[in-house]
Amino acid sequence: MLLTYDNIRMGFVVISVASCPLLFFVNAPFGRFSLSKDHVLTALSVNGIQSWIFMELFAPISFIHAFTQAPLLDHIPPISAPQGLLAGLFLTHYLNRSLISPLRTPSRSKSHLSVVLSAVCFNLFNGLMMGTYLRSDTAHAFLSVAFRRPLYWGGVLIWLSGFIGNILHDEILLNIRRNAKAKGKAKYEEDPTKKRAEYYAIPHGYLYRYISYPNYFCEWVEWIGFALAAAPLPPLTSLTAFMQHFHAPWVFPFAEILLMLPRAYKGHQWYLNKFAEYPKERKAVVPFLI
Repeated sequence: MLLTYDNIRMGFVVISVASCPLLFFVNAPFGRFSLSKDHVLTALSVNGIQSWIFMELFAPISFIHAFTQAPLLDHIPPISAPQGLLAGLFLTHYLNRSLISPLRTPSRSKSHLSVVLSAVCFNLFNGLMMGTYLRSDTAHAFLSVAFRRPLYWGGVLIWLSGFIGNILHDEILLNIRRNAKAKGKAKYEEDPTKKRAEYYAIPHGYLYRYISYPNYFCEWVEWIGFALAAAPLPPLTSLTAFMQHFHAPWVFPFAEILLMLPRAYKGHQWYLNKFAEYPKERKAVVPFLI
């Protein structure tokens, strides 16, 4: 059987490691790197908000299926309260990411179909991998007395801080778009011949004082906290032992960091090139480091 938990887990590791260096040289065509209107492939660009909702919904849907039906497990243990709480955290994140946030977004640049299909694959298999792990015997045994374990609650609090931070910094970007939309509408009403375009400005507030992509950083914090609560740390005694115990909650932030780091770096360079007054002391995505 090709579709197994271990194959999905290892696939995420291999693909993210292989893709990371390539993404420093290739701009994924969405957001500020959307294709221009005269690009030969722009015909394959789709509505930004609708495509975002579509591709992100695959994560909670596949997670619910894996967590409740456990199609990749030979034995299905009962669901403990700590497992249920973690499942709720995962779904809370994706409720915001797939529905609440995009429906509150006034505008979003078009995304290329290749980006949408890639995100569908990532979300589909990530939801399947995470749901399978949380329902597994391994998770059930590790989490059976998790409510008595300080690291579990510490991980939940770290997840919560990352989740709140993600929303706060996204709200700053949403306010930039809301203000730009209001100004663009007024200008358009004055002169209907003017083309409306996506507007970008320098964000300020909270961690934007230190980095260009605090929403990325907060998401990484969120899922590292989740991993601390959900799975044991993989042993460092050998590569074989590490990979055998490198479970889904750790694989997820590992893959996210490798796939999002190049985007943050290139986006940071874009800010520096676009705005002469952009704060030079800001790092890209990790305060004081990167």
